[in-house]
Amino acid sequence: MKQTLSVLIPLALMIALILNQALPADAAKKNVKKKGVSQEVLTDLSSKINALTQKVYERELYTPEDSKNLITLKLQLDEQMDNLPEAAFAPLYFKIGNIYRLRGEEKDAIVCYQTILENFSDTAYGPKAKDILSQMGIEIKLPSESEEDEFEEEI
Repeated sequence: MKQTLSVLIPLALMIALILNQALPADAAKKNVKKKGVSQEVLTDLSSKINALTQKVYERELYTPEDSKNLITLKLQLDEQMDNLPEAAFAPLYFKIGNIYRLRGEEKDAIVCYQTILENFSDTAYGPKAKDILSQMGIEIKLPSESEEDEFEEEI
């Protein structure tokens, strides 16, 4: 019995030591993955948004489930945006904005288009969002335009 314990205790300590050394490396790998948004997440969000967009254009009725899915997708996109804004989010916000606009939910659409202007104005979706907001009668003043106006007023 003593002989078994004398073998098991050092063996257990060695295993614990090995695991202790491996865990920080695994944690570091996981942290690296969290810095960016995985392609799987973007593809999943995009496919779900495309399905809802298709329903709007086909003039199908939105079920309560579809409305819930739209809200969930918007919340997921906002959460991803809070973690790390990426230009890949611009088309997703644009599509969600279009869905809201076509469904008559203009306030929500405006939020999506303004998110594009504030975070992704340098993408192809920036001018598109600006045009749609102008068509909706929303006065658009980008931060760079505001600073230029103030500078001109000071001169």
